[in-house]
Amino acid sequence: MRRSSDRQREEWQRQGLAALRHVTRRQFLELGATGIGATALAALIGCDQPLPEALMRIARDAASPMAPLTPHFPAKAKRVIFLHMAGAPSQLELFDYKPVLARLDGQLCPESLLEGKRFAFIKGIPKMLGPQAAFAQHGESRAWVSDRLPYLSQVVDEIAFLKAMHTDQFNHAPAQLLVHTGGARLGRPSIGSWVTYGLGTENQDLPGFVVLLSGGTGPDAGASVYGSGFLPSVYQGVQCRSAGEPVLYLSDPDGVSREMRRASIDAINAINQEQHQRVGDPEIATRIAQYEMAFKMQMSVPDAMDISKEPASIHELYGSQPGATSYANNCLLARRLAERGVRFIQLFHWGWDSHGAGASEALNAGFIERCKETDRATAALILDLKQRGLLEDTLIVWGGEFGRTPMRENRSGSDNPFVGRDHNNAAFTMWMAGGGVRGGVSYGETDEIGYQGVRGQTDVFDLQATILHLLGFDHERLVYSYQGRDFRLTDTAGRVIRDVLG
Repeated sequence: MRRSSDRQREEWQRQGLAALRHVTRRQFLELGATGIGATALAALIGCDQPLPEALMRIARDAASPMAPLTPHFPAKAKRVIFLHMAGAPSQLELFDYKPVLARLDGQLCPESLLEGKRFAFIKGIPKMLGPQAAFAQHGESRAWVSDRLPYLSQVVDEIAFLKAMHTDQFNHAPAQLLVHTGGARLGRPSIGSWVTYGLGTENQDLPGFVVLLSGGTGPDAGASVYGSGFLPSVYQGVQCRSAGEPVLYLSDPDGVSREMRRASIDAINAINQEQHQRVGDPEIATRIAQYEMAFKMQMSVPDAMDISKEPASIHELYGSQPGATSYANNCLLARRLAERGVRFIQLFHWGWDSHGAGASEALNAGFIERCKETDRATAALILDLKQRGLLEDTLIVWGGEFGRTPMRENRSGSDNPFVGRDHNNAAFTMWMAGGGVRGGVSYGETDEIGYQGVRGQTDVFDLQATILHLLGFDHERLVYSYQGRDFRLTDTAGRVIRDVLG
């Protein structure tokens, strides 16, 4: 008769082999690489020494992945509304006033400005292009804003402008990825995913990260700009709609009651829970949490997304129309989601790529329409949050993925039929408001034609570091271990732009 210890050992071996069958090659390599990295680190710092503070980990309970957590230090902002103008709006027609450029309008561009530069479409020697809008100073801060944004010009004292932003990408998709994920290639988590991973959310009945689209299509980089990358998928953005069903397939099919739905979810989660106990895959825990969230969303999302409940005065303020798909409706939804505790709200408005190849891309046609579509609602969002006492802890970020050139685009070497500018990754403007930002500030400066920064230059990583700082994070300590090394949003650079902090 075999001893009980032998039988126990065999049972352990059987369970171990069963667990290994559920480990994918990727998981095996990740676990193995992580082990090697830990061994090397222990050898370097000494096994009896604590890990340095920079490698502190966020402790997450897999059963409640969106539970609120405390950041590294007291935060100024509790939530973020990021307004991305996909296609890269021209700073030279909005915020960066350049009278010298106006005097150079129509002259051939000096070749010295073209040497060593890469452009998306410019060929040969283009002509300089003066501002296609009239500028004036506004507010006590005397900030320069063009007549394309008459509503926003009334709230400039709430805004901190970053006038000398730059990026190393000059095509839309990789530049958008860099802004939102910290990398120009696919596979990295978006900033909204990092924030919800680090902070969780205040409302467990709504997604912590909501995405709203307008302008006819989504961003050039697709859903990756609000994806979770290598973070658990529960942290990815949930796309909602301002017209029709708020989330696709949110409603139960005909003949399925809420009680039936609850019973089916309980049965599915019981199977998932059993599987999770056997193999320990964190994505199974994520799946359980997502089923529960989907069930809660059937009740919470329709109420949160119903802007018809807003008074007429609010619709007048935003220019919103219930039942429409519009940027104005999305801005109003962003306020409703913010006051309900959603942590990160991402708006994308497409159509700002002003090359001049056609009317929709012309600075004197389509660009004007994009301004009309967004100006009133953007200013309304600031005013509405302020009157509700939410602006002080809600950070608003506005901008595109890069800027536009001070010369006219001459695709194929000849002037385009409409007025337009090519991509310029050396200079563009972004702005922030609320959430601990000092209003009425213009930080950074470009040269006399708005071609590149000459003072106070900031890049995408600096912006990301500043957003995380306002949320209470040291951007160098918000890390996640993946494939044997620690990743962060600002993976290789980034400094907090302290000159715009309140």
